[in-house]
Amino acid sequence: MSVTPQAVPTTPKRTGGTKFSLKKILLPIIVVLVVIFSLAPALWQLLTSFKVNEDIAAVPTVYFPTRFTFNHYIELFTRRPFWRYIFNSAFVSITSTAVSLAIGAPAAYALARLRPWGERAILASVLIVTLFPGILLFLGLLEIIQALKLGNNYLALIIPYTAINLPLTILVLRSFFQQLPKDLEDSARVDGYNTFQLLWQIVLPMTLPALVTTGILTFIFAWNEFIFALTFMTREELKTIPVAAAQLGGATIYEIPYGPIAAATVVGTLPLILLVLFFQRRIVQGLTAGAVKG
Repeated sequence: MSVTPQAVPTTPKRTGGTKFSLKKILLPIIVVLVVIFSLAPALWQLLTSFKVNEDIAAVPTVYFPTRFTFNHYIELFTRRPFWRYIFNSAFVSITSTAVSLAIGAPAAYALARLRPWGERAILASVLIVTLFPGILLFLGLLEIIQALKLGNNYLALIIPYTAINLPLTILVLRSFFQQLPKDLEDSARVDGYNTFQLLWQIVLPMTLPALVTTGILTFIFAWNEFIFALTFMTREELKTIPVAAAQLGGATIYEIPYGPIAAATVVGTLPLILLVLFFQRRIVQGLTAGAVKG
C-alpha cells in the first residue's frame, strides 16, 4: 500500500516591500528634478521678461518677482521691426523645410525601394555629410555666396539650410520607407500606378508621422541657426530672430538690455513650443513607428 505524500504548506516569502516603496517614492522625485533642471533656463527667461528693471538689477537676485511689466515686449515691437524678424525666420525655415522634404522624400524612396546603381556609395556619402558640423562648411559657403552674389538674399539661407538638412531627411525617411509592407505597393502597381503616383498617393500618406517628425527637426534647425544668418544677412530688414536678439542694444554701450533680450528669447521660442504641442501626436507616432516590425 503506497502512501501519497501530502504537500506541505509553505509560507510565502516576503518580498522586499521597503525596496519597492522606496523605488515608488524616488522615481517621481527624480522625474520632477529632471523636469525642473530642464525647464529652469526657460522659466528664468520667462520671469525675466516680465520683471521691472529694478528687480533685474537687484542684489541679491530676485527669483520670483512681485512686480510685473509688459514694457519689454512693447519696447521690442515698437523700437525695432521685430515682426519683420519673425517673418524672415518663418519664411526661411518653412521654405527650407518644404524643399528638404520635397527633395528628400523621393530620394529616400528611391534608395529604399528602387535600389539604384551605387546605392551603398550614395548612402555612405550621405552618412558622411551628416557627420560634418555646419561650421566646417562656413568658409566654403561664404565663397559660394559671394561668387553667386546672393548676399542679403533669402536664398543665401534657404540653400545652405536645405543642403545641411537634406542628408538627415533622406536617412530618416529611408528607414521609415523600409518598414512599410511591400505587398501594398505591389498591389498598387498591378492596378496601374506608376512610381510617382505610388509615392504621392500611397507611400507618403502612410508615412505622414515620419514626414512631420523630420519636418519639425529641419524647421527647428533653420529657425535657431545663427552663424549663417549673421554673416549672409547684413541688412536690418532681413535679419532673423536669433541674430536680432543677439544684437539688441541698450540706451548706451554700457547698458545690457536684459529685459528685451529675455522678451526676444520668449518670442523666438514660443512658435517652436506651439509647433511641437500642435503636432505632438504625430511626433510620437513618427518616433515609435519604426520601433516594431510586423
